[in-house]
Amino acid sequence: MNVLTFVHSFFGDGAHWQGYDGIPARLGEHVRYSLLALALAAAIGLPVGLVTGHHGRGGTVLSLAATAGRALPSFGLLVLMTMLLGFGMVPVMIPLVVLAVPPILVTTYEAVRAVDPAPVDAARGMGMHERRILFQVELPVALPLILSGLRSAAIQIVSTATIAAYVSLGGLGRYIVDGLYQRDYEKVVGGAALVAVLALATLAVFWAVGRIAVSPGVRQR
Repeated sequence: MNVLTFVHSFFGDGAHWQGYDGIPARLGEHVRYSLLALALAAAIGLPVGLVTGHHGRGGTVLSLAATAGRALPSFGLLVLMTMLLGFGMVPVMIPLVVLAVPPILVTTYEAVRAVDPAPVDAARGMGMHERRILFQVELPVALPLILSGLRSAAIQIVSTATIAAYVSLGGLGRYIVDGLYQRDYEKVVGGAALVAVLALATLAVFWAVGRIAVSPGVRQR
């Protein structure tokens, strides 16, 4: 059987669309894990990236921290956190957040630093407070690049959140883990296809957010 046959059989089976192990339930779990991890990573990465980018200090430290975060293996960190903290949501969130913070942090820093200094200097010359300069002058211009960092982090989270199934949680990873254990390759391929579709949907959501949130003048540039 080829991959398309597996996909057709998986999605064509009515049993996969109902119950606690049905596609809607598993998809909802996966989206919930991903949104929580993205929110936590954004709460860490965005403020630090905005402040350091505005003041122009700490870029080297941020680069080193981002490199270290990217070098950590998510699955290995999951196993370590599970051994230290036991089973649950926290050991899953830690590797997902560690994975997502570097692209948000570095991209936000670089986005703010790339803003044309002329309007920033003009705002300072008018006596505008530094906080207003950051949020009213720099942030609107830097927003497209900041959204690209959030988009990159979101895609990585969606793809990696399947590891939750290895510590007895739900999500789309259940199909992949359970399918491999049961040698049910229809379930494995179906789970992988769902993750791919969710990643594409995430791209579409960020495209729509960019069209709405970014001003036309900045978007054209």
